[in-house]
Amino acid sequence: MSEAQEQVLSAARNYITGLFKHQINPEFVFHNIEHTEEVVEACSRMADYFQLSDEDRYILLLAAWFHDTGYTLGEAAGHEAESIKHATTFLAQNGVDDTIIQRVTSAIAATKMPQSPVNQLEKILCDADLHHLATDDFKARTQLLKQEREMLVGQKIPKKEWRKNNIEFLGNHHYFTEYGKEQLEPKQVENLNSLKKKKDLKDEPEEEENVLFPYVSPAVNPDEAKVMQKNLERGIQTMFRSTSNNHLRLSSMSDNKAHIMISVNSIIIGFIISVVFKNLATIGQYTIPSFILVAVCLASISLAILATRPSVNNGSFTEEDIRNKKTNLLFFGNFFRMGVDDYTWAMNQMLKDGEYLYESMIKDIYYLGVVLAKKYRYLRWSYTIFMIGLIISVIAFGIAAISAAKTSEILPVIDY
Repeated sequence: MSEAQEQVLSAARNYITGLFKHQINPEFVFHNIEHTEEVVEACSRMADYFQLSDEDRYILLLAAWFHDTGYTLGEAAGHEAESIKHATTFLAQNGVDDTIIQRVTSAIAATKMPQSPVNQLEKILCDADLHHLATDDFKARTQLLKQEREMLVGQKIPKKEWRKNNIEFLGNHHYFTEYGKEQLEPKQVENLNSLKKKKDLKDEPEEEENVLFPYVSPAVNPDEAKVMQKNLERGIQTMFRSTSNNHLRLSSMSDNKAHIMISVNSIIIGFIISVVFKNLATIGQYTIPSFILVAVCLASISLAILATRPSVNNGSFTEEDIRNKKTNLLFFGNFFRMGVDDYTWAMNQMLKDGEYLYESMIKDIYYLGVVLAKKYRYLRWSYTIFMIGLIISVIAFGIAAISAAKTSEILPVIDY
């Protein structure tokens, strides 16, 4: 590929990255820059497979970069035509030949559903655009697409209906290229069979209403719906943030309370050991009260320490855990033994899946609450034992003093 073509491709990549960052609604969680980059990568692999010429590769990659830029419209309908406008304007400004522009725009137009490619480049682009149907990430990717569709229509799509549509789509879809038929279709069939298997499960539970994304009814005025939707999402984010902060403040308060209990009891034990026990030979009547007080303090300290004692998990997870959404990546105890690359991959998987992300946040709040309950349970027992034990110890010291007075014993001066 010539230097000029490389420069145009580089400029196109920078332009489109900025377009997705600043002009395309981030609620397009499927048709985003990551999807575009994946399509470009798939096109590049197929270009190598078919040993395309430099010019054909150049045209194919340009079409891949621009094929979803039409989502600047804010909707899926007609985005191909808008993508063609973006490509035509950009390529003309960069001095690209009209023939090249025409081939690029024809390839983009071929991706409109139902796809209608007529030449090899168009077939490659169409196969690359739907290559996610034949990947291990199919479930996660289709969940992102479902979330995006729900955002567009403004209402929840039932899980069974979504699965039925996916089964129908995968059953009718066939890749156009030899690469697609040989490399992609077997995995697509596997994903299709997996969907059918779930559909056939007799004990499949009915889908519960999704409370994480309370979409506004489409009957509402579109402008008002957008405002209401943003307010709802802002409210959800505020709720998560406030709840997490409250839990963390309560945890900090419990740690401070435990620290106070440990410090006070340590001082009492130190005083008894260094002063009272030292003089037990002359004040033997206070032996039992002293041991009672020491036992009470030790019990209180032990419970306070249990309240603050840290507890972590094994610190690792598997790829299967992430794909099955079994690991909460927001808690350090679940990943501290993993490498940074594994953790980065896992976090990216979670961030691409809105349902997984919100489930993790909910679980994080839940387990913070469980830990708090444990902390405060130990603290309650610690303070209760200290309070009751202190009263019993004072009474015991009083009885010992009264007993000594009755027997006319004179307490010696304690040597400090």
